[in-house]
Amino acid sequence: MTLLGYVSDERYLALPDVLVEIGDGRSHWTARSTATGAIHADVPPGDYRVTLAKDGYGAKHVDVALGPGEPHQFRLLSDQIFGYIWPKWARSGDEGEFRIHSPEPYRLSLWRHGAAAEETALIGWFDEHAPRATVQVTPDGDYTQTGVRFNENGYVDPSHRQYVTAPDRSGLYYFHVEGESGARFSFPWVVAPRQPTAPIAVVASTNTWNAYNNFGGRSNYINASGLPSAPVLVPRLEMPRYLESSFSEHALPDDAYPPLSFERPEPLNQLSADDQPEDPIRGRQPCHLAAAEWRLLSWLERNGYEYDLYSDAHLHDGTLPLDSYRALVLSTHPEYWSREMYSTVHSWVHDRGGKLANFGGNVADCEVAFTADALQFRTQAIEAGPYESRMHRTFRPTSELFGVVFTSAGAMTGAPYEVIDPGHWAFRGTGLDKGDWFGVRSLHERCPGGASGHETDKTGLHSPQGTHVLARGLNPGDGGGEIACYTTASGGEVFSVGSIAWSSSVLVDDGVSAVTANVLDRFIGRS
Repeated sequence: MTLLGYVSDERYLALPDVLVEIGDGRSHWTARSTATGAIHADVPPGDYRVTLAKDGYGAKHVDVALGPGEPHQFRLLSDQIFGYIWPKWARSGDEGEFRIHSPEPYRLSLWRHGAAAEETALIGWFDEHAPRATVQVTPDGDYTQTGVRFNENGYVDPSHRQYVTAPDRSGLYYFHVEGESGARFSFPWVVAPRQPTAPIAVVASTNTWNAYNNFGGRSNYINASGLPSAPVLVPRLEMPRYLESSFSEHALPDDAYPPLSFERPEPLNQLSADDQPEDPIRGRQPCHLAAAEWRLLSWLERNGYEYDLYSDAHLHDGTLPLDSYRALVLSTHPEYWSREMYSTVHSWVHDRGGKLANFGGNVADCEVAFTADALQFRTQAIEAGPYESRMHRTFRPTSELFGVVFTSAGAMTGAPYEVIDPGHWAFRGTGLDKGDWFGVRSLHERCPGGASGHETDKTGLHSPQGTHVLARGLNPGDGGGEIACYTTASGGEVFSVGSIAWSSSVLVDDGVSAVTANVLDRFIGRS
């Protein structure tokens, strides 16, 4: 029997016992996939229509050439709700197309996640004009590189395509999908203003969201260099991530890593319509993605700070006009930056007096390149030697711009900060003295313990002259994040907190809240 191919789901997990029919209009064969997802049949080389079906998954017709060579990778979608908006960021008034896979009728609504979660529009109900008409069909092979292309099949009639106009008010929006059964899924939409409306620009870390998105079987952390030749059946016994004592995903040269498409659902980056900003952040991934960023946005609105929200791509391509803002705010986990992003902000701060408030950790650690609708990651790990970060290896030192740079010390821990310089303007009105702790409370459930946590940044050899450390996290192994700041000859200022977990504390810890307010008040000239 000849191995014709493998069949797997959207996670690249092998699917056993899939019914398979193979025909060329003259002859006909049938088969079932094995436990490893393999399809065996004695079929002469040629062009065939292959039909696959399995309970709990969408059936599929594929026209494909079968014969000698690499086995074909057939992909099926499970009967769950998945979706995304395309493009994933827009300016007010632009159109986006929602692309949703659902095995049942569903209700779709649009919510703005600001001071609280607020439903802004009911988009409507969507159901079956024909059986399973809301079920999508993905490409075969490794569609993490090219996108899932929802709405490509069966949406020839323009009236079947599904568009919505971006709201007038900038912010973090989520589409909430609810099936008749009660099943739910949500997906983000970053809406930037048509023209600047506020003194503060906030950048959502959409590059990081994409880096951690494993829909299709790959992320920058799982199968980063490409899908293996056969689907996975028992990950703990088959994947290098679980079989090696050291993390080898980033051990290869940069050109070994295929791009990761933005055009995929983001199951790890959801928000529930029931979530409240004061709720603990549940789950391994939400603590460093949009759910944590929302906590800072909520704090801004509750404390009267007007802001416009942009994506990383908006900063990269110039849609974000930095000179129109008094302050630029980063949040949570801004790990992946293009050199255009770095250069734009560096010039603004050092040459034109820009004010940068970095309320995040592991900032600009790795360079990415935008390629069409995907990101190319220059992700090869650095060895001990001259480079402080992957960004430094491929472009410029991280700490040269931000004053701090990520180190592995303290990773996956949480702790309060200890005050080093209580006379600094950032502590004005806080009542904190030298040696006092703040940032004790946190909503971060993945790495509980305080506002210095998850991953932490510290000053480095390339921190600008005069960089001043005013507090340090109490994380074990001298791994505490350093709160550091410096000024430039042009009047620019940079303030970095050195921690992913900062935004998870700002709503619930008085010290973190007060320091955040002092920074923003100074940067935008608010008394």
